[in-house]
Amino acid sequence: MKAFKAYDIRGIYNVDFTKEDVYKIGYFLPEVLMTEKILVGRDVRESSYEILEYLIKGITDAGADVYDAGLATTPMIYYSTAKLGFEGSVMITASHNPANHNGLKVSGIKAKPIGYDNGLKKLEHLVEYGEIFPSPIKGKLHKLNIKEPYIDFLSKFVPKLSGLKVSIDCSNGMIGLIIKELLGNIPMYIYDNLDGTFPNHDPNPLNPKNLEDLQKHVAINRSDIGVIFDGDADRVMFLDENAQFISPDLMLAVIGHYFFEEKGLRGKVVQDIRTTKAVGEYLAQWDAEVITWRVGRAYAATKLKEVDGIFGGELAGHYYFKDFYYSDSGMLACLIILNVIERMHNKGISVSKLISQIKKYYNSGEINYKIEKKQEAMDAIVEFYKNMQTPELLLDFDGYRIEYKNWWLSIRPSNTEPYLRFLAEANSDDILKNVVKTVTEIVEKFGGNIEK
Repeated sequence: MKAFKAYDIRGIYNVDFTKEDVYKIGYFLPEVLMTEKILVGRDVRESSYEILEYLIKGITDAGADVYDAGLATTPMIYYSTAKLGFEGSVMITASHNPANHNGLKVSGIKAKPIGYDNGLKKLEHLVEYGEIFPSPIKGKLHKLNIKEPYIDFLSKFVPKLSGLKVSIDCSNGMIGLIIKELLGNIPMYIYDNLDGTFPNHDPNPLNPKNLEDLQKHVAINRSDIGVIFDGDADRVMFLDENAQFISPDLMLAVIGHYFFEEKGLRGKVVQDIRTTKAVGEYLAQWDAEVITWRVGRAYAATKLKEVDGIFGGELAGHYYFKDFYYSDSGMLACLIILNVIERMHNKGISVSKLISQIKKYYNSGEINYKIEKKQEAMDAIVEFYKNMQTPELLLDFDGYRIEYKNWWLSIRPSNTEPYLRFLAEANSDDILKNVVKTVTEIVEKFGGNIEK
């Protein structure tokens, strides 16, 4: 089924999946999760209520109870799943995707991510081939308020923001449900009303055109920092006082100030395979052990828990925290980072200056190649460089990361689209340009082209 992905169920509603599919997902979900109680939340997309209706029908027809949390951010559902002891939950959302998309993010006990490898594959098989025999005793529907306990948890991380000018773009997404109850009217907000049609821009902060209004707002108001959330508030990204986008992986180093410098903790940090070397080098001042792992919540959250790490993050703007049941929260990351930025501001250190102390290399940013022969192209790239010189490091658990003294590259297949995702970093611009040129030429030999 087309909507089943590596990390969740997602696609164009009524094209990639329908309400009938949702009913079946609901019906078989208690069996897959081995539970009789499922927590459900939804975003504000126009199709979310219909999906909720049919999901509830399916779950209750299976004889399991539904606890309906209503409108929620995705991290609210993660937190409540673990905090309240649910063994299963579903967040109805398509995250950062356009308005005509929707989906379901499934979690298990203690908010454990349920991906294709540990549940969604079985669920997909049951949806396609399983038989439905509605239970003679239907499950019950309960309403559940999770907003107030979640805000209470986050409140202890709220900075004072004294003298700090903050511009925040809520992207008309779910962060608008809670953000003013935490930060009040001290920041300046744009697009803070909930609107699942996303009338101002798509809720994807990684697309440069979706940053333009926030960049203008930061410039006009001379803000010290800009903040932008995605549609379901599990991701957050930042602009400096010059309205320049900050690569999300660099913010792992900023978060280090909070846990290692301010709180005095010591421990492990999980980064994804695309993360700049500068993060590990910066965190070394606090003797942090940095562990590189696969991309995606299903892998990152699991790895953070496995190694008992303090926090982790991804290039896509997800940040995971031990204090948050090893799950990701855009709002918690925002509060922690604003705490650091406020302290730096009081010392006369601007956001751009702080980032300049972290960022040490020339970076290509993520480049997408549209290609069908993904594995063949990746193997050819690695063989080309191995034949030239033995690498200092070669990782092969999520595509490849190949490192040399003066540069490294990551090349990995998208789990949801026909793309190879490539990123390179070097200590000189000339080296970086040569690596990008060489990799592009190899990919083109296998029929790939840069996606504009």
